[in-house]
Amino acid sequence: MTAASVTVRMYNVGFGDSFVVTLTQDDRVWRMLVDCGVHWQGQARPIAETVQAIIADLKAASPDGVPRLDVVAATHHHADHIAGFARDEWEQVEVSQVWLPFVEDGSDPTAVALRTRQELTAHRLLGLMSNHPALGASRGTASFKAAQEFAVNSSRNAEAADRLLGRRGRRFATVPTIRFLPSLTPAENRISVGGRGATVHVLGPSRDPAELKLMDPPANVAWLRLDAGDPEASDLAAVEPLFDDDYIVADPRRLSPDLKRARGSLRFTLDEQLLAASSLLERAVNNTSLFFVLEVFGTRFVFPGDAQHGAWQHVLGDPQGRKLLAGAAFYKVGHHGSHNATPKQFVEEIWRNGGYAMLPYGLVERWKKTIPKPELLAALSAHEHPLVRADQPEAVTPQVTVHEDLWTEISFEVEEDRPPPGFVSDADAPAVPAADTAGATGASPS
Repeated sequence: MTAASVTVRMYNVGFGDSFVVTLTQDDRVWRMLVDCGVHWQGQARPIAETVQAIIADLKAASPDGVPRLDVVAATHHHADHIAGFARDEWEQVEVSQVWLPFVEDGSDPTAVALRTRQELTAHRLLGLMSNHPALGASRGTASFKAAQEFAVNSSRNAEAADRLLGRRGRRFATVPTIRFLPSLTPAENRISVGGRGATVHVLGPSRDPAELKLMDPPANVAWLRLDAGDPEASDLAAVEPLFDDDYIVADPRRLSPDLKRARGSLRFTLDEQLLAASSLLERAVNNTSLFFVLEVFGTRFVFPGDAQHGAWQHVLGDPQGRKLLAGAAFYKVGHHGSHNATPKQFVEEIWRNGGYAMLPYGLVERWKKTIPKPELLAALSAHEHPLVRADQPEAVTPQVTVHEDLWTEISFEVEEDRPPPGFVSDADAPAVPAADTAGATGASPS
């Protein structure tokens, strides 16, 4: 019988993601960092402190005191996921591989076109906000401030991206292999890691532009529709018209005074239009998130980044993907518990009861009523998923360890001859070996 242990440590950055996953099997240790960033309005602490804590923990875990990571996985280029990589402290850390979504691949024409459109849109929106003469007093409105934050979060985050890509003098202590995922070669999306019986299945993002555009689910599969006070609500008008052409009165002189007043109340101001555009851009970037499952002897750990409706539909539409999700032992709650980042179908029909959920969350005052979505939290509870929240650290079971308010960790023991019920990997589809990372975290290979 072969045994292994997996720990998932969630650092409490606030409104952002930073997870260290450690797989230990015999004398082999494999360690991955998934994201390191925070939204500036929802910080639990300065991101520098989190970076320093992660590196100190890596040093403490290393036999020779050198901080090492086998993989750095940056799910997408929003600041609340990668801002921490701008810190120079990363130059101490030896990294074997960096995993990025395919949209960051400068040699892929499709990726370059998609990323360029996103970057140009963000820059143009920021330019409008800075220079448009019609804004005037609108610059002080809540809509304008929200639009500005969305556009900044969706911009390139250049210094962090340079570190991840090894450009412009920004680097780690070693030169890692960079993998843009998912690969166009399906076999390369099953990556062998950390020794026998451990595989990462890369399920997204989709390479279909039509799927990447699908951000909002139908009302019957979202966790209720957007609330009237939701900062994202104004983008609904940008999705499609409220009425068919047959119901539009072209000549305003035919309208009664009451209808004219009603029509005026539905018009969006310039700052509201900017909010609509910038929030759509933010969610489009979310749909380029790396979406992967770590599987160790049949026990599965799901990391969807901030994938939203279209990206989830891509995964759920694949029978193999659905099987991988079905009996997961762990789920990283997508996009901090927003209304359209965890499908109802996943919680209500696909994910079996009992698996742990981790919620990386810190309060952003403007979203306090809508993120995390109360209906999602209630559904997780109803299906007996122990929930570990970054903002409310609590040892909800003996498997959970809390270190003050800095991090919370869940430990899993897995055995080769006792996989959990559900999906069993297809032995006829072997995983592609990772690049040579033996001993990258200080242990000898098995």
